Amino acid sequence: MGLKEQYNNMDNPGERYAFVKEHPKEFDLIHSPIAVFDSGVGGISVLRELVKIMPNENFLYFGDSANAPYGTKSTEEVRELTISKVEDFMSVPVKGCVIACNSATSAAVRKLREMYPHLPLVGIEPALKPAALHKRNPRVLVLATPMTIKEDKFRFLFERFENVATIYKLPCPGLMEYVETGKVDSKEVRNFIEELLMPYRDGTIDTVVLGCTHYPFVQDIIAQILGPGVAIFDGGEGTAREMKRRIEEAGLLTDETKEGEIVFENSLNSPKKIELCHNLLNMSK
Repeated sequence: MGLKEQYNNMDNPGERYAFVKEHPKEFDLIHSPIAVFDSGVGGISVLRELVKIMPNENFLYFGDSANAPYGTKSTEEVRELTISKVEDFMSVPVKGCVIACNSATSAAVRKLREMYPHLPLVGIEPALKPAALHKRNPRVLVLATPMTIKEDKFRFLFERFENVATIYKLPCPGLMEYVETGKVDSKEVRNFIEELLMPYRDGTIDTVVLGCTHYPFVQDIIAQILGPGVAIFDGGEGTAREMKRRIEEAGLLTDETKEGEIVFENSLNSPKKIELCHNLLNMSK
């Protein structure tokens, strides 16, 4: 029985990936894409960082815009949606996976690591650590979806740093939808953010954490509203560095010297959504 036939006869996705990893040359795993998953287009802020540090890798980006937003769904719903898509990735197969969504990371990453112990898998979390440690006793405002803020993963993170920083939590229902519809520089989103941040424009805070991957696309507006004295952090760069470390550790860094390819897929299957993905990728940070 040939390798491909053996692979096709395996039902367990975790066993399939382990088998592929045992035969990387036969399955050309080193040239396989790195998958990036998000509830919509927000994870493209993480994809930008991945491309910066691994420009020769191939990437497969999937946004689940048909089911967005994840931040207002139950943990069980988000876990089911995330695991289902990662199982699809395994049939490609991909050589690594980034869960570029805070809500999906909180809901599903632990279970996914149990399912795929051999897969280089990285989630994302709010960049509270660098924000809390960047100066002495900072006053940190965390902008995030309602789900991210209520999850245990964020609570544990909050408890780690509440003694070195004053931390304010601000759930932002509705903000990611502006990015999903491409309204990243509209008067409408500016008015929304101004109203959202009104209580914090009096010098109450000196640091902001962008706790949703959609929010970096409106970072300039946030910075303009809060002023130059406020530092802004997001987790995209750290997530990208960790993905590269894990891919390298697994011996799967590409040997290509040409620029890698990026494939965009979206559950809405809309040409306009794919066009938005390209526009956001090329948007300067």
